[in-house]
Amino acid sequence: MLCYLRIQNLALIADAELEFAPGLNALTGETGAGKSFILKALDFLTGGRMEAASVRPGAERAVVEAIFEHDGREMAVRRELSAETGRSRLFCDDSLASLERMAELRPRLFLLTSQHAQARLLSAAHQAELLDAFTTASELFARRAELLGSLRETARELARCREKALRLADKREFLEFQAREIAKVAPKAGEEDELMARREALKGAAEAGEACGRALALLHGQGEGLLEGADMLARELKRLAQADEGFAEDAEAVEDFRHRLRDLAARLRVGPAQADEAEVETVEKRLWELAQLKRRLKRELDDIVALSREIEENLSFLDACGLDEARLSREEARLAAELSQVLARLDEARQRGASELCARLEESLRELGFAEQVRVLAEFSPQEVHPGVSELRGRILWAPNPGQPPQSLERIASGGELSRFLLALAGLSADSDSPCLIFDEVDAGVGGMTLHKVAERLERLAASRQVLVISHWPQLAARARRHFQVSKEIIEGQTTTRCRALAAAEVEAELARMAGGGEQGLRLARDLLARPAPVLAGG
Repeated sequence: MLCYLRIQNLALIADAELEFAPGLNALTGETGAGKSFILKALDFLTGGRMEAASVRPGAERAVVEAIFEHDGREMAVRRELSAETGRSRLFCDDSLASLERMAELRPRLFLLTSQHAQARLLSAAHQAELLDAFTTASELFARRAELLGSLRETARELARCREKALRLADKREFLEFQAREIAKVAPKAGEEDELMARREALKGAAEAGEACGRALALLHGQGEGLLEGADMLARELKRLAQADEGFAEDAEAVEDFRHRLRDLAARLRVGPAQADEAEVETVEKRLWELAQLKRRLKRELDDIVALSREIEENLSFLDACGLDEARLSREEARLAAELSQVLARLDEARQRGASELCARLEESLRELGFAEQVRVLAEFSPQEVHPGVSELRGRILWAPNPGQPPQSLERIASGGELSRFLLALAGLSADSDSPCLIFDEVDAGVGGMTLHKVAERLERLAASRQVLVISHWPQLAARARRHFQVSKEIIEGQTTTRCRALAAAEVEAELARMAGGGEQGLRLARDLLARPAPVLAGG
C-alpha cells in the first residue's frame, strides 16, 4: 500500500504532500492541471527516467519520497534529481539503493494501468506473458527454464567444439609438419642458454692450455730460459754477498724467487683440465641444430617448446573431438526430448489456464458494460525455442459485439474498451496482498450505465486492496474514501500545481464542478454522496 507521497520542486509542483487511505483514492482536477504528472513522479521514484529540465526553475534539486507498506512493514523510498548534472540518487530506508533493485521491487509495490499499459496490452509478447501468468504450473515453468538453459549451454558447447575441430582440421597437415620438425630436434626449455654457457667454459679451458704452454716456454726457453737465468743469478749474488754483506738480502730474495719459479714450472707441467674436443664438437653441433629449427619455425626456442605442447594438445583434441561431439550430441538430444515432454505438459496447462482466464474475463467484461455475447479467446501457435523443439505461445482474441468474428485487440479495441479490459484483468488477480493498483483515466471513452459499472468494479477492487484512480467523472470520484484535488495556481508570478486532500464540504463542491456546475451539478453531487460508504475487507 502507498501510505504517503511527497513531491518537491518537480516541474510545476513546488511542494505537495499526499497521505493516501486504504481502499479507493481519487485524484481529480481540470485537464492540464498536472494529475498525470503525480504518476510520473511515482514512476521516477521507482526507477523511471526524468530529465534535469524537470527540476523546478530556481531549485537545486527535485525530491520525490514515499512510504509504502510492504511485507508487513513500512519502507521509505526517496529519490533526488540534480538540476545541474541531471544525475539522481535513490535511497531505500535511508540507504543508497540501485535502480535495478527498485525495478525488481516496483511490481510488488504498485501496478500502473495507463495509456502505456494499454499499448503494452496490444503487444503479442505481453499477451503471452499474461496468459502464462494465469497458468497454474509453476513447477513446469521452473523445469522449462532449467532445461532450456541447460540445452542452450550444451548447444553452445557443441557448436564451439565443432567450430574448433573444423578450424584445426584445416590446419592439421601444417600442425603435423611442425610437430615432426620439432620432434627431430627435441628442444628443451632453457637448453640453448645452457649450451652457450658450456661453449664459453670449453673455450676458456682451451685458452688456459695455450697460456700454460707459453708460460712453460718462457720458463725453460730455448738455450737459457728464466729458470736457468734465475739459477745463474742466484749463484752470482751468493758470491757477491760473501764479499759484500750489503747484497745478502738481495741474494735471499733471488733464491726465494728461484724456488717459486721451480714450483710454478712443476704446476704448469701438470697444467689445467684440457678441453674435450669431442664435447666441443657436440655442443657446436647441437647449437647449430637449434639455430636451424629457430630459423625454420621463425620463433625463439622457448616459444618452440610451448608450441610443441600446444600442437600436441590440439592434435589430441582433434583425436578426441569425435568422442566429445558424440557425447554432446547425445546430451543435446536427451535434453531436447525431456524439454519437449515438459513443454507438452505445459502447453496443456496453458490451454486449460487460458480457457479459465477467458471465461472469467468474459464474465468481468459483461459486468463492465459489454454485451452478454462478448467472447474472449486465446489463440495458440507454435514457437520454436530450440531447433526441433516448439512450445505454444498464446495471444488474446475477442469479439466485444455480437456477430463479430474474434479478432486481435489492436484491430477492434477502442481506448475505452482497452481501459475496461485492463480493469477486468486487474480484478481477476485482486487480493489483499496484491500491490496498489493505479488507474490513469480508466474511465476514458465510457459513459452512461457503463460508467456506473466501471465505478462499481473499482469499488469492489478497493474493498480488498488500495486503488488510486485519476478521473474526470463524478460518478467514479464520489466512491473514493479520500479525494484529492489537483489544480494550478499562479503564486508570485510562477505557475504552481497544488494537490490537496478535500474535506467533506469541498468534495461536494468538486463533484458539482465535475458534473457541470450549477444547481444540476450540485444535485448530482449530493445524490452521489448519499450512497452508503464502501466497506473495506476486514472491517
